Parts: sequence; structure tokens; C-alpha cells
Amino acid sequence: MTSYRFENRGRSRRAAVALALIWGALLLGIRIIDLSPWIAAAIFLFTLPAAWEFLIDTCSTLDLDETELTWHSARTGDTVPLAMIQKVRFDTRLDLSVKITLLLKDGRRIRLPHACNPPNRRFEDELKARGLATERHHFSLIG
Repeated sequence: MTSYRFENRGRSRRAAVALALIWGALLLGIRIIDLSPWIAAAIFLFTLPAAWEFLIDTCSTLDLDETELTWHSARTGDTVPLAMIQKVRFDTRLDLSVKITLLLKDGRRIRLPHACNPPNRRFEDELKARGLATERHHFSLIG
């Protein structure tokens, strides 16, 4: 069986389009509907983390092979042998994002960084192909 690799880069077409649309809307709002520059500046501040990530082009990866699961993001990274994983839990949140948690045999829980989360269905299929149990929970308010 081949290894599975997922890579997520900060510099993507989707990020560029989103930033351009938001900044363009702010400029149009200032020019056309006389949007207060203070309000525009406050909204602009919320786009700065995305712009920073786009500029420095952070790279997050997740690798799954026959023996271990490895991930790296801008601030963290780890490797867990597959033999230590009891099950992998997929929690769908109210904003439709998915939180992936590794439940280990020793009782510990390790949450994968959101930047390392691959497409859920494909990742779940890869885990099942390697004999790992998975669980799905939809829209839980706690946890």
C-alpha cells in the first residue's frame, strides 16, 4: 500500500481571491457608499492574519504510511505510531469545519492542527485501509 500525503499551503488561489474581494469591497464601500474609514480599518484588521499567511506561504503536511502518522504545521509537529492509535474521531462543528482527534490506547487525546486536516472522506478511507477504527460525530456543542 502506498503512503498518503496531504499538503496545505498558505499561498493559494482561494486565499488570494478572498483577500482581493474583501479589500476591493472595502475600497468600494469607502468610495461609493461613504463607508467610514474607521469601520473599514476595523474590518481590514481581520484580514491581516490571512494576508500574513499568504505572504510567508506556510506549509502544513500530513503523512500516513503503514507504520505511523506524521504531521507538521507552522508551530507544531508530531509522529504517532499507528499501533498506539485506538481510533480516530471526526467531529463536525457548527461552522461545518471538522476537528480530527486521535484517541490513543494509553488514554491520551491528540488533536490534529486544523491546517493539517486533509479532505475528511479520503483520509477516513486511508485510515480504514490501514485497519484503524474511525468515529464520526456531527454538530456537538461540547468537546
